[in-house]
Amino acid sequence: MIQPALILVRPQMGENIGAAARAMLNFSLDRMRVVDPRDGWPNPKAVAMASGAGRVLDQAGRFPDVASAVADCDFVFATTARGRELVKEIVTPERAMAMARAMATTGKRVGILFGPERAGLENDDIAHANAIVTVPVNPGFFSLNLAQAVLLLSYEWGRQGSEMPASVLELAGKDMASRAEVQALGDHYEERLEDAGFFHPPEKAPAMKANLRNMWGRLGLTRSEVQTFHGMLRQIAFKLKRQDRS
Repeated sequence: MIQPALILVRPQMGENIGAAARAMLNFSLDRMRVVDPRDGWPNPKAVAMASGAGRVLDQAGRFPDVASAVADCDFVFATTARGRELVKEIVTPERAMAMARAMATTGKRVGILFGPERAGLENDDIAHANAIVTVPVNPGFFSLNLAQAVLLLSYEWGRQGSEMPASVLELAGKDMASRAEVQALGDHYEERLEDAGFFHPPEKAPAMKANLRNMWGRLGLTRSEVQTFHGMLRQIAFKLKRQDRS
């Protein structure tokens, strides 16, 4: 799969270029292109800010204009938060990277344009793009730092290619309790609570027991936790029995 090329158009500060490189490498992207950087190239401030992502800068291509930077691209996205006169499809970062991945799997080359810090992309730059990517930010304050914009798109690219589930329960090597073990725990508590007269009045007992069963089932207990609850209940029962004898 061919990675998208992230194209920084007329970037003004070396620090932002370096921060963009770090954001890219965080999500395994390393195809950077730099168009007419204000302070020249290579930029020592970019190298200092990259902090471990220097290879992204070392491999970055320098281009005199947008046309040459996207010449080998089959599809180009332009990132901008402002409305433009040009008629183009407008997509979210999530949709854009889904499209990019679909195209990349067929061998197509995708480019993503990021504008200069002060004013963003101009219409002449956007004219080279097939679609516009707009982040749903606060309309009263829509300005994103260059590196922030790169991070958002890089994150979406990485997220959609990750096999990591949306939710993971870290059990530190411990097993989840089986349904039978949770059922036995519920039986134990129900028996003790019945002896203590907890289920009162009698007509409400079935609903109270059902609520308790639902609670035990919802907790997602480990086997160790189930044993802890059993032990707590046994200790309480033991202490109460000793008090009754004294």
